[in-house]
Amino acid sequence: MDHAGEHLDPAAPASASASSSTAVAEVNAWLASLAAEAGSGGGAGGRGGGGAAAELSLGLEPTPRGVAYIRALAAASQARSRAAGIAAAGLRAQAAEYRAEAARLREVLERAGLARDALPPPAAAAARAVAAVGNLLAIRDTEMSSFVVASADLSLRRAEVEEKRDKVHKESKALLDYTRKAITKLTELKKMLEKLRNDVEKQQMEQIEDWQTKLVMMDSKERQYVLQVSNYKAMLNRVGYTPEINHGVLMEMAEHKKDLERKTKPIADTLRSYQDLPPDKALAALAIEDKKRQYAAAEKYLEDVLQSALTTPSL
Repeated sequence: MDHAGEHLDPAAPASASASSSTAVAEVNAWLASLAAEAGSGGGAGGRGGGGAAAELSLGLEPTPRGVAYIRALAAASQARSRAAGIAAAGLRAQAAEYRAEAARLREVLERAGLARDALPPPAAAAARAVAAVGNLLAIRDTEMSSFVVASADLSLRRAEVEEKRDKVHKESKALLDYTRKAITKLTELKKMLEKLRNDVEKQQMEQIEDWQTKLVMMDSKERQYVLQVSNYKAMLNRVGYTPEINHGVLMEMAEHKKDLERKTKPIADTLRSYQDLPPDKALAALAIEDKKRQYAAAEKYLEDVLQSALTTPSL
């Protein structure tokens, strides 16, 4: 019943035969058989079966799609019921064979004086151990070949288990190594993060101190500049500066100053030549006379030198 849905296709269109009276009759018969089984299993007699069959009927106007679904479900259920009946019959036959074999072995043991009740406690314990080993190895007979095959199968299973255990051990070891490396890397990253945090805090403190120093210096510069501006304003007010004196006016005044300097330079040079004269007129006249005598003495000395040079005979 659990796998009946694999025989159904909801997207498939309902055929004309699915809605025919034959299909409806088959489905109703299947539902009636289910109700009868349920009634007999419940132990309620024939009175409960009729009510269940009425509840499980398709009704007066079944839809073609509903009939198709239930018919497919009935077919799948009947197929699985037949398969289950065949399997149950086989299992019942095997059980009968096992019971007959057990009765035969019990009779043989009783004839040989080896019945379970007649065995001493050690023998009974050994028999129970053999039975436990047989159940463990899934042995259904006492043949040596079956024990050898079961032992080989157990050895193979043990080898597979050991192989899986080795594989799991290797994987766990690799995972442990990877975990250790990850923990080491995480520790290094934590140390690096702590170092970066300390460096950032230190850099921030240094930057804040630098900013504070610069703010103090800028505050001092601001006061100095404000004082200089005040002094310059006072000086401009003192010299009579007005907003009308712009750059063009200053350039014209500079050109005018250069022109005046060019005109007054010859006069200044002439006046500078008279700076050696005494300020008194009489003293100036005496100085002029003294210069004239010095000039006359120099001319006489030059004439004497020339005259001596002319009168001296050549060697």
